Amino acid sequence: MPNIKIVGTGLLGTSLGLALSRQGITPQLADQSKSALRLAVEYGAGEMTGPEPDLVVVCVPPDATADVVIRQLQDHPSAVVTDVASVKVEIAHQVSESGLGDRYVGSHPMAGREKGGPAAARADLFFARPWVITPHAGNTNDAIELIRDVALRVGALPVQLASADHDKAVALVSHLPQLVASALASQLNAGTEDELSLSGQGLRDTARIAASDPELWVQIISQNSKALLPLISGMRAELEALETALSDIAAPGSLAKVHSLLTRGNAGIAKIPGKHGGKFADYSQLTVMIDDSPGSLATLFTFIGDIGVNIEDFKLEHSPGAPIGLVELQVLPDVSQRLSEELEKNGWRLV
Repeated sequence: MPNIKIVGTGLLGTSLGLALSRQGITPQLADQSKSALRLAVEYGAGEMTGPEPDLVVVCVPPDATADVVIRQLQDHPSAVVTDVASVKVEIAHQVSESGLGDRYVGSHPMAGREKGGPAAARADLFFARPWVITPHAGNTNDAIELIRDVALRVGALPVQLASADHDKAVALVSHLPQLVASALASQLNAGTEDELSLSGQGLRDTARIAASDPELWVQIISQNSKALLPLISGMRAELEALETALSDIAAPGSLAKVHSLLTRGNAGIAKIPGKHGGKFADYSQLTVMIDDSPGSLATLFTFIGDIGVNIEDFKLEHSPGAPIGLVELQVLPDVSQRLSEELEKNGWRLV
């Protein structure tokens, strides 16, 4: 088993430590914040001391990542050093200029939460999530495989990309959604209490990530602005066309423009991979009404498991002002009809 050092005990660093500890690897932890470091150790994510590392994983904010990577390469001359920052090109460039880049292999686990810090850490944070590895020409196969091995140990799915391809991809699937969610949520500041009391799950779903740390996202966006700019321009064009249509909704072609946007949205959501790599839209959806009381959700899931049906995904929505919950179940189409019949036969209420 490799000796591993984790620098930075925030959400990702502590989660990685917890996940590795479950696999019998006790990483050495380091952090400038003594309180964060102590908390991560108390949670069981690792120890403050350890042997000379084979691999150092830098889990610090993007602005500091390159400097910390270079420092770790200097402090541990035989170790491979990677990082978890969500932008790779700029960091790789800075490390390359140091002359120590052969032992640096960039990486990025596609995992996170709106909350940060060691208190938000989870040992299963990386499970079934892509872990992108972005090697360069100077890296050895052994160095790349070391990071791949760590990703597999914590249940992640290793993916290899060039740094520029990674930055372009995350601009589309991560950074643009963050900015769009923030722009949407910012409009809520003009809402009255009565208006916002009508908020449903659709708003919560689309605005959820707007609760993310602004300081962290300013760093991420500033390092990936070139990849984001054409996407922002595309969004602006969509909104301008929609604005034109809504300004005179009775004009010929206005409704067609609105319909076209909604249809393209359908096509886009259908391209998102599902649980097993298939299309998200290939699943059938059933919505079950349950009591908003302890044990109701567990009882539903137990029943579904007992009849031999696997839930591919689910979403729970609470009805404002009513003691009920709506459970949206995603299942494979070939079991949807049987599940529906079994639920209704056994007294469950379908919506």
